[in-house]
Amino acid sequence: MAASDPRRRVPSTDTVLTDSRLVAATDLLGASSVKAAVHSAQERVRQGELPPEAVADAAVATLPGHATHLRPVVNATGVVLHTNLGRAPLSPAAIDAMAAASGYVDVEFDVESGDRARRGRATLDALRDAVPAAEDVLVVNNGAAALVLATTALAGDGEVLVSRGEMVEIGDGFRLPDLIASTGARLREVGTTNRTNLDDYATALRSEAGAAEIRAILKVHPSNFRVEGFTSAVSVDELAELGPDVIVDVGSGQLTGDPLLPDEPDVTSAVRSGAAVVTASGDKLLGGPQAGLLLGRAEVIQRLRRHPLARALRVDKLTLAALEATLRNPRTPTEHYLHADVDALRRRAEVLAAALEAEVVPSAGAVGGGGAPGLELPGWAVALPTRYAEELRRQVPAVVGRIEHDRLMLDLRCVPEHDDDTVRNAVLRVRNELG
Repeated sequence: MAASDPRRRVPSTDTVLTDSRLVAATDLLGASSVKAAVHSAQERVRQGELPPEAVADAAVATLPGHATHLRPVVNATGVVLHTNLGRAPLSPAAIDAMAAASGYVDVEFDVESGDRARRGRATLDALRDAVPAAEDVLVVNNGAAALVLATTALAGDGEVLVSRGEMVEIGDGFRLPDLIASTGARLREVGTTNRTNLDDYATALRSEAGAAEIRAILKVHPSNFRVEGFTSAVSVDELAELGPDVIVDVGSGQLTGDPLLPDEPDVTSAVRSGAAVVTASGDKLLGGPQAGLLLGRAEVIQRLRRHPLARALRVDKLTLAALEATLRNPRTPTEHYLHADVDALRRRAEVLAAALEAEVVPSAGAVGGGGAPGLELPGWAVALPTRYAEELRRQVPAVVGRIEHDRLMLDLRCVPEHDDDTVRNAVLRVRNELG
């Protein structure tokens, strides 16, 4: 009986690794990861959970299909810029550009002269072309870094004026006062939570220490929330008349105005209104990779570029490539999802619902990423039992919806049409598993 025990017939690691699928996986994932998967499968045989001949199949099943443990996700939440899902999905042009930049490239090299060249010059040219109102531009590694660099270079250890209504938390517990304090500058608050007027800033500047200590005025778009009712704020052009450099953080990365988002500030308008420098993110409404954009007056951008902190915050070649492609080819997935045709969304939802014997219901999507807080994007979703949610997240790719009114809503706004079958098949598998 001992001799017939299948656990004594566990195939050797070397034998299992000759499986062609595991040979390919070793090239992609590395030997240690593949061996660990094999050892885990062998242990399952020893525990009586698997037959010996199933070791290779079990090892293959546990290995990721990519050389990363980041799992692909189908975003069926209806939130276009979902921070937890990586915000903006990159366009095919941006993905192609990153692949082209993955080897040796002329990121700081002039192939004509053989001399060193300015880093990312083609990307900076593309950003200038996208916002002609800006005299010069700079790119760093994220939006918070852009704001830190601008404040550090322009305010130093002096004071920065900011409205109390703009003392925001930008996400994950990072608060504006803490961010500015880390630069060595000191915040001086003016106005109240709901109302700040021009005289609040002017009074601070006329104070005994105002002219000497106040180096900059900061205006921040209050992402993720709205203040309604008895409110007032001061425009950029009014602030620009007061004297100190005005730093404007528009946050969302919208370069020019969009009729769909009339209340969302844009870079071009802020520059034209007299801001010394405007900061924004590249992975939000711009629809590109994570990056921090700085645009404004030439002498100010040059000052930022020469600051020692700029070196620590610079972006890599892959980001430069993806950002250039995004700027040159502006029809991004983000743009497509924001402006998705509502009737087309309903037709797709009805086809999916018919296959699943489910109900189609109205769905209110959102911009996400702090953009256009409170704005609803009308659409349609397929409603399923909430118990499907966990199992759908375990599929490959994971399918993530949102729970609303005790139902799982699968909103197709941010689902590429070619993935409709992927969603359908995932739901059918889950239905079969749950019974």
